[in-house]
Amino acid sequence: MKIGVIISYRQGSNLKEHFQQARNLGLDGCQLNIWDSSLYTDEEAQIVREAADQTGLEISALWAGWSGPKEWNFTGGPATLGLVPTAYRGIRLQELLESSAFAEKIGVSDIITHVGFLPENPDDPNYNGVIVALRHLAAVMKTRGQHFLFETGQETPVTLLRTIEDIGTGNLGINFDMANLLLYGKANPADALDVFGQYVRNVHCKDGEYPTDGKHLGKEKALGQGRVNLPLILQKLKALGYDGPLTIEREISGPEQIRDIRAARELILELLGS
Repeated sequence: MKIGVIISYRQGSNLKEHFQQARNLGLDGCQLNIWDSSLYTDEEAQIVREAADQTGLEISALWAGWSGPKEWNFTGGPATLGLVPTAYRGIRLQELLESSAFAEKIGVSDIITHVGFLPENPDDPNYNGVIVALRHLAAVMKTRGQHFLFETGQETPVTLLRTIEDIGTGNLGINFDMANLLLYGKANPADALDVFGQYVRNVHCKDGEYPTDGKHLGKEKALGQGRVNLPLILQKLKALGYDGPLTIEREISGPEQIRDIRAARELILELLGS
């Protein structure tokens, strides 16, 4: 399993510098995170390819964001996040199709995003609408030899499993964010692997706590400092035959983020070695 990190790409970013910083930390790869669809151009694709070639950093996936409002909580989140809200579904589907075309230009086969708070009830009109939209997206991606990956967190493991089965295009997978399942109060991440482990194609190594009120997510923490049972999760991933990327995510910035990423790499290497 190669260890990587999430690298965000924005207008004005020095991507080669960010890639080299990751290499200096001893990391092998990254998920490239893009929220601004205006970056999906041939010129930007050339910049991305050159940064990867010159630094030797492997891009394991494109984490594709979308436009419009975003409230990362339990009150505004269901109405604003992903493809579930009908008001934003059309434009966001188009943006994800554009991300697929861009991923092809940079030689990346896996595209990840949050699809939103998928309804538990499969008869909910919003659930059926998302299925139709994602089936179209996945079908287009399949012609390009790509996989669509659901980022875990905003839905229960069973709902996510049902969604993958109902879309049924055969090129769907999961970006297993071990902390998000805790932060959103949806599941114990180690147990979630027993439900959908066969679909995991990328992993976010992150830690955190369960929510302590009904409006706000649980608190994210540095790897090894929250409730995530990392030794058990790595053991289960090995048992599933997973040999893909382990992507470190730390949702802060500055020197503390660098220290936590370095410490997370050392912890993962220690556990993999044992």
